[in-house]
Amino acid sequence: MRKKIDCRDYPSEMNCSLVISGEEEEVVRAATEHAMSVHGHTDSPELREQIRASLKNEMPQPA
Repeated sequence: MRKKIDCRDYPSEMNCSLVISGEEEEVVRAATEHAMSVHGHTDSPELREQIRASLKNEMPQPA
């Protein structure tokens, strides 16, 4: 099942509205890069685990 993470679920000073969806590893990698480049976080196993724990299942779009 595809996963997603939505920056709107987490308060930030910049009111980021990015949503990332895809296969779990793709989302974790992209969300980690986004967290570092936009939100100033440092890459760490803890950050990646927090991101992984925050993933939600993406609901399939009706055909």
